[in-house]
Amino acid sequence: MKKIIFIAMLAFVGFANAQAFKGKGDIKFQVGAGFQEKGTGIVVTGDFGVGENISYGFSTSYLLNTTTIAGTPKFEDRFDLKARFNANIGNVLNISEKFDLYPGLDIGLRNFGTHLGARYFFTNGFGIYTEAGVPLAKYNTNAVGYERFNNQFVFQFGASFNL
Repeated sequence: MKKIIFIAMLAFVGFANAQAFKGKGDIKFQVGAGFQEKGTGIVVTGDFGVGENISYGFSTSYLLNTTTIAGTPKFEDRFDLKARFNANIGNVLNISEKFDLYPGLDIGLRNFGTHLGARYFFTNGFGIYTEAGVPLAKYNTNAVGYERFNNQFVFQFGASFNL
C-alpha cells in the first residue's frame, strides 16, 4: 500500500499547483477507510470554509467488517454521524500551500471528541488525507461490546476532493 501511495504521489507531482484550504467558501469532500479496534469501515466527511482558518462540517462512518464479540451487530452499532469544527492551520505553519493540518472538535451520536487531520493536494481537485480521532467524553462511560464501536480511537485515510 505504501508503494502505491508513493507512486501516485510521484505521478501527480507534475500537476501540483493545488491549494489545500482556501478559506471562506472552500468545500472539501473526503472518502476513506476507517480503522479501529475490532472494526474497519468507510468514512465520508464534508467541510465548509467559513473563515480564513475555520471550517465546519460533518463526518459519517459505517463499519463494514467487525470482529465477532457476541452475536451480530445491528445497523445502529455500526453507524455514526458527527458534526465537526476545524481550525485549518496549514497556512499558519507555512509548509506548503498544498498541505493543510486541521485539529478539530466533533460531537456525534456516541461521544464528544477531537480529531487531528492532514491533507495534501496533488491537483486543484484531488488529494489524500489522514485523520485520527479520540473521544473526550463518552455518552456511555461503561460501554462494552458493540457499544464501543465508533466510540474509541479511530484512524482513517483516503481521498480528498475540492468541490
